[in-house]
Amino acid sequence: MNKEELHKHLQARDIKPTAMRQLVLQVMSEQQAAISLPDLEVLFERADKVTLYRTLKTFEENKLIHRIDDGTGTTKYALCRDTCDCEPDDLHVHFLCVKCEQTFCLNDISVPSINLPARFSLESVNMVVKGVCANCRRDY
Repeated sequence: MNKEELHKHLQARDIKPTAMRQLVLQVMSEQQAAISLPDLEVLFERADKVTLYRTLKTFEENKLIHRIDDGTGTTKYALCRDTCDCEPDDLHVHFLCVKCEQTFCLNDISVPSINLPARFSLESVNMVVKGVCANCRRDY
């Protein structure tokens, strides 16, 4: 994404396009897999860790990214689709590679419908499929 596209992408989610937010969005848009805060800290070693955390928090609150708990003990983040409102209907399956521990969004695979008992309400679902990704499969 160029600077203008980054600016528009942030503004579409009512996020003030600061330089740091644009940089973080640029990095996240270049990722093939979800990324963790520690991984971002390595990429932005001179940036304040609190600023990075707040940037992710702002992105998540404004539904630009979603949080993934893939069972590795480290929360990862990935960009949402432009049409995503992070509602149960927008939920999709994630794939965790057991070899490289990268987590991928499987946007075309929706989380199955869940019939809850009366007076229960669904807020989120975390569905992680585990296996070996295409990159690691080549190494077998």
